[in-house]
Amino acid sequence: MFLKLQLDTGCLPLLGSGKTSPSIGVPVSPIEKLEPANKDRKQRVLQKPNGELVKKRIIDVPKPTGDGTRRGLVREPVFKKESFVKNPDGERRGKSWDGGGIVKKRDLGIGNGSGKKVHTKCSTKWAYYGGCIPAILRALDEVKDLDEALKPWEDRLNNKERSIILKEQVSWERALEIFDWFKRKDCYELNVIHYNIMLRILGKARKWSYIEGLWDEMNVKGIAPINSTYGTLIDAYSKGGLKEEALVWLERMNQQGMEPDEVTMGIVVQLYKKAGEFRKAEEFFKRWSLGECSGKVRHSVNGAIRAESGLHYSICLSSHTYNTLIDTYGKAGQLKEASEVFAKMLREGIAPTTVTFNTMIHICGNNGRLEEVVSLMEKMEELRCPPDTRTYNILISLHTKHDNINLATNYFRKMKEARLVPDLVSYRTLLYAYSIRRMVSEAEDLVLEIDQRGLEIDEFTQSALTRMYIEAGDIEKSWLWFERFHFAGNMSSECYSANIDAYGERGYVSEAEKVFRCCQEEKKLSALEFNVMIKAYGIGKCYSKACKLFDSMERHGVVPDKCSYSSLVQILASADMPLAAKLYLKKMQDSGLISDCIPYCAVISSFVKLGQLEMAEGVYKEMVGFDVQPDVIVYGILINAFADAGSVKEALGYIDAMKKAGIPGNTVIYNSLIKLYTKVSFLKEAEETYKLLESSKEGPAIYSSNCMIDLYSERSMVKPAEEIFESLKRKGQANEFTFAMMLCMYKRIGMYEEAMKIVKQMREQELLTDLLSYNNVLALYAICGRFKEAVGIFKEMLKVPVQPDDTTFKNLGVILVKSGVSKQAVGKLEVTTTRDAENGLKEWMSVLSSIVAWDDCDDL
Repeated sequence: MFLKLQLDTGCLPLLGSGKTSPSIGVPVSPIEKLEPANKDRKQRVLQKPNGELVKKRIIDVPKPTGDGTRRGLVREPVFKKESFVKNPDGERRGKSWDGGGIVKKRDLGIGNGSGKKVHTKCSTKWAYYGGCIPAILRALDEVKDLDEALKPWEDRLNNKERSIILKEQVSWERALEIFDWFKRKDCYELNVIHYNIMLRILGKARKWSYIEGLWDEMNVKGIAPINSTYGTLIDAYSKGGLKEEALVWLERMNQQGMEPDEVTMGIVVQLYKKAGEFRKAEEFFKRWSLGECSGKVRHSVNGAIRAESGLHYSICLSSHTYNTLIDTYGKAGQLKEASEVFAKMLREGIAPTTVTFNTMIHICGNNGRLEEVVSLMEKMEELRCPPDTRTYNILISLHTKHDNINLATNYFRKMKEARLVPDLVSYRTLLYAYSIRRMVSEAEDLVLEIDQRGLEIDEFTQSALTRMYIEAGDIEKSWLWFERFHFAGNMSSECYSANIDAYGERGYVSEAEKVFRCCQEEKKLSALEFNVMIKAYGIGKCYSKACKLFDSMERHGVVPDKCSYSSLVQILASADMPLAAKLYLKKMQDSGLISDCIPYCAVISSFVKLGQLEMAEGVYKEMVGFDVQPDVIVYGILINAFADAGSVKEALGYIDAMKKAGIPGNTVIYNSLIKLYTKVSFLKEAEETYKLLESSKEGPAIYSSNCMIDLYSERSMVKPAEEIFESLKRKGQANEFTFAMMLCMYKRIGMYEEAMKIVKQMREQELLTDLLSYNNVLALYAICGRFKEAVGIFKEMLKVPVQPDDTTFKNLGVILVKSGVSKQAVGKLEVTTTRDAENGLKEWMSVLSSIVAWDDCDDL
């Protein structure tokens, strides 16, 4: 249970008040201490060391050149009294040119201003530094040659100015060029702060060899690394995805007997959190609290700092560290610990930030703790901690998930009343919630607002609104909505298929055909469009059209895939047209696309349903002849069919064949009749046994229920499978295998929308842990063309971690091929992975990320 959020707000600083939270001993570099200069440089009030105030005005005076002549104007400070200027970094220097001079553009050898125009944003930022910095940065931005660009200040740059110059470079190459220029000048001595800045820049660019080179250079020059040096390196390698290398730098730090400061500690905790190693994150924090990271015991003024069991550590931490710990526990599902950290933060008098509240609201909301969410919002108001856009986005998403659309809408309104600007996440979350609830008027108002702001509606939202209009029965508006995006010319193949599917699933075959033709006009037809159109024909019982469309695929330059054949075979078999299904089954076999007995099973079942047992046997023999192994379902269908027909000899023959094939029948689960009947596919007997279990006091075990779902799902018997599934969910007994069976069933028969709902439920209930489940979800996303989600699932597998197998890479290969990557390139990736698993995974991720757009918002 979460702790009751009771707080004496009098002990906490309010925003805008004079009270502040306790400071922490985190070293701040000189750059971070730099104060912005006053924008008005014409006249400034300066303070002498004795406290006397003097005025300084800026005048333009000629600047002497190397040859004794005067060229251009340089602005220099003129003091009414001789004095020293008190600088932000605490240094004292007399009046000098570089103390406040600004070089005009023509003094830099730029001619008539033909150089690159400085961006307004950069110019505004640079102006805050004051002094000569803005002019230097402009010169570096406009003049490539460093000798020429820095000539006016060549021997006058102090440490702080050199740090700013390096820090403000956008390009790592330019920063490195300037850094090397400083080293070539005898008048400059680079210190550890300069090296830290370069390490951060190169780390951000992931230039690991350059980082190693700088590290070696520091050792040669005797420049000793400080705490922030190691923190920078650990942070760089962590963000670069090199977890083990980051930990090596932490070990080097420990070997030097250097205790990580709070900032570095937070970086390491973040590192473990991103890797999903929450226990290690917690253990590291506890060791750090005890001062055990470097083998030393940290002491405070009053004595040794203790870290007791649990979370009772007596260290004054910053709000950022508390936020990191709360988020770590939240992602680990350790709700009690997250709440305890939050409560300790309050007791210590550290004012929670908006980020803190966002994290806690997110954790509480995801776990259904709506009362705590209300309490947190009240505390935000008490502490004058204003919610930001993300706060409201979390609240909107939370309440739409809990089907409280009115409250979600109210928070959207409150966001605007607070003069916060909704972002794309705000609009998309609420718009999707409106669409699935058929709240047409509200959705249209929101679309109007999005259009007025000039924001772009993504394809997922577009197809969702198409479905909204269709389900609301307004086909005319649905078509106008589709045409808006079609005529814009930016619709992808996947978006066309989603719209075809939206019409097809509701039986609007003619509209689905029109979307198909639009896609054809745009020359974006792929197997996916044909597959969903075939599915639409099946739902609309237009079987001849389905066959005709399939036959036209190759004429359109599209090769039928496994799903194309499977869908058509299933449609024809379900329509009691086994002869037509058998024809396409043979074509599927000739194309080499049959990898299991499922298509044969559908045709056999169709013949059995019509009582044509000889034809069913013929398909079975054909299947065995192609070395396709029958499974228990095929045997079960045939055994039951011949048993119903009274052909005991044939039924026993198939039971015998099943045993010879090594398929267990009455020996695998001997303590459960349900399992036995499942193995031999005796559905009728299994159902009778299951009814007896239901009438018992204990009720059916979860395994028995799963067996029944398995029996039904393998036969595509949707309704009875769903009945047991819903019953298990009501009782809170459904496990990962239960959901996986339902997912497989929906995927096999092309009910992709239902399959997606299963995936959503599995993720919400944290029932996605097994490799088989991940592969099923990955295959579903690949089939449906939801490549972005597929890449996300693959990333999640690596983080958990779940080791990918051949099936995983096969599904990823399908995604790459559909995205335009050649089969040869995919083959090379597979070979690389076989030879070197670690580098192979990196290459897969690199290629996938470049093909499929992916925005990672994992961190709060």
